[in-house]
Amino acid sequence: MAATPDGCVHYARSCLLKAPCCGKFYVCRLCHDGEENHEMDRFKVREVRCAACNTIQEARQTCKECEVKFGEYYCDVCHLFDKDKKQYHCQLCGICRIGPKEKYFHCMKCNLCLATDLKDNHKCVENVSRQNCPVCMEDIHSSRIRAHVLPCGHLLHKTCFEDMCITGSYRCPLCMHSVFNMEEVWEERDKEISQSPMPTEYRDTTVKIICNDCQAHCTVSFHVLGLKCSSCGSYNTAQDGGLIGAPAVNT
Repeated sequence: MAATPDGCVHYARSCLLKAPCCGKFYVCRLCHDGEENHEMDRFKVREVRCAACNTIQEARQTCKECEVKFGEYYCDVCHLFDKDKKQYHCQLCGICRIGPKEKYFHCMKCNLCLATDLKDNHKCVENVSRQNCPVCMEDIHSSRIRAHVLPCGHLLHKTCFEDMCITGSYRCPLCMHSVFNMEEVWEERDKEISQSPMPTEYRDTTVKIICNDCQAHCTVSFHVLGLKCSSCGSYNTAQDGGLIGAPAVNT
């Protein structure tokens, strides 16, 4: 596969990597993985080929023959060449992250670099980044797409979270916990319910529910527009059994 001074659709670089698995040259591991039936181990890359003079040489930032710089940024662990995005190599993550470094910290329990404003301000889920994104089912830890941390601690790709918002979804795909502050929405639901009383025969009907937000088990008044948790006030609930005190249905 030929390289250009601009690299490929994934990275801006002026060299090709020699795949240690098959010996073929590709601009990047993603280009390789898209063409071959196996994956390239970027950490085992030892040689590159200059896109300007075609000299094959050990992996380095600048061509030893024509002195073309292969990438503004270069990591000799990940063998990552790219334009400058304030990248840094996190030894604990084991890969390079887009920085700047001072705006991120590595959470030991989540095993992931997170924005500094989440330090002491997020719910830890052990090794959460080692799970696939629950929306697209693709890897999160080594993805080039940023991860979005939900209030429950689970991760989605940022783009998957944005798509989820567009569709009107407000719950984590894994645990069903609300991903936004829903207080205003629940207040509107309160008004709708107060303006839409149930028929007389159902006004004393109750139902058991489980709250997805606070995990409380409650028995609450039944209403077709929503079942409100008596513990936290959320309507993000699930019915846990049949109606209690509902009128008998004649058959």
